[in-house]
Amino acid sequence: MTAAQPETPAPHQGLVLLPGAADVTLDDVVGRALDVGLRRIQMLAWRDLDDPEAGGSERHADHVASRWAHAGLDVTLRTSAARGHPSQVERDGYHVLRKGRRYSVFPRSAFSGLVGRGSPDGLVEIWNGMPFFSPLWGRRPRVVFLHHVHAEMWQMVLRPWRARTGELLERKFAPPLYRGTRVVTLSESSRREIVSMLGLRASRVSVVPPGVDHRFSPDGDRASQPLVIAVGRLVPVKRFDLLMDVLVEVRRSVPNLRAVIVGEGYERERLEAHRHALVAEGWIELPGHMGDDELLALYRRAWVLASASQREGWGMTVSEAAACGTPAVVSRIAGHVDAVEDGVSGMVVSVGSGDRRPASPATPFADALRTVLVDPALRDRLGRAALRRAGGLTWDATAAGALGALVDDAIARKRPGG
Repeated sequence: MTAAQPETPAPHQGLVLLPGAADVTLDDVVGRALDVGLRRIQMLAWRDLDDPEAGGSERHADHVASRWAHAGLDVTLRTSAARGHPSQVERDGYHVLRKGRRYSVFPRSAFSGLVGRGSPDGLVEIWNGMPFFSPLWGRRPRVVFLHHVHAEMWQMVLRPWRARTGELLERKFAPPLYRGTRVVTLSESSRREIVSMLGLRASRVSVVPPGVDHRFSPDGDRASQPLVIAVGRLVPVKRFDLLMDVLVEVRRSVPNLRAVIVGEGYERERLEAHRHALVAEGWIELPGHMGDDELLALYRRAWVLASASQREGWGMTVSEAAACGTPAVVSRIAGHVDAVEDGVSGMVVSVGSGDRRPASPATPFADALRTVLVDPALRDRLGRAALRRAGGLTWDATAAGALGALVDDAIARKRPGG
């Protein structure tokens, strides 16, 4: 079976839509998990929060693992080594075990699972580009977290031969092995891409949206002058260089515009050079990593959050800003189209397809951003809708939905022929 012959997804087939099952609590699902023998759960991830390149996937894993642990499960996150950090650490109720380096973590984790080390009752594989190939060795109840297809991201970050290897693994070699695996993703649009591009079974892919931490809330006053913010790792897929170009175009008609791009990453030097070439150092800030309180204050002061990213499973910073009453203008990609309701809680705009730098980035992305900045009534309406939309997203619901998929797999394995 190839990705050219995917199973056509039926509407809402195989979905765990949250928050839609508000009557099902995390404690309810944990009770079911214990009933089917799921007490010790191992999660496999490429990186954890202490890795300098940690991003949304790592934050998602942390929120889920900590909630499972506090609800009574024994949770271990096995991941690669983080420079300057110990090989084992306890974090918010769960255990972090670091074995292997950037690439050796994959075969080492597979070998450990094959020989039965740790003997967990259930396994969660976080497929973040490179898979752990758990269908080949995982004998326990098992689910895969797959936030989005990486597609052209391989070419953005790797040398040609490595990029080609990554593409082949993702599109050709791994999918046939995972067709019988229960997969959890963040959005319906990501689910459609997983089914159409990887050829996985629609009935085996569930949607469990990410939550928003309760500390994100409106408070205080907005900045006195137009303020656009963007948050994310400084890596090619986020297309912050393109966003700078857009901001320069917008500032021609919004002359007092300021912008802050929050985050750290290996593209910092290139982005600083691009900002210098645009003569924008006086009004586009690149402050690096921000602490929780600083970021919260920035979300609350911003007029708009902008994201020109090329790949997202959802865009958790969009929802964090929304929880502070800040609307978003985002690129029209899988994930974003679920995180933002176009024309209601923000604007979803095409910024080019396939190419990293479209020929004319200013239209329509710059037009949409300009429109929101200069129209206070529109901005207020979008912000109120964004706040309502974010209010339905909780990490307890996310943890419950993800665990529910693992419980379903455990139950299915107990059936004759399961």
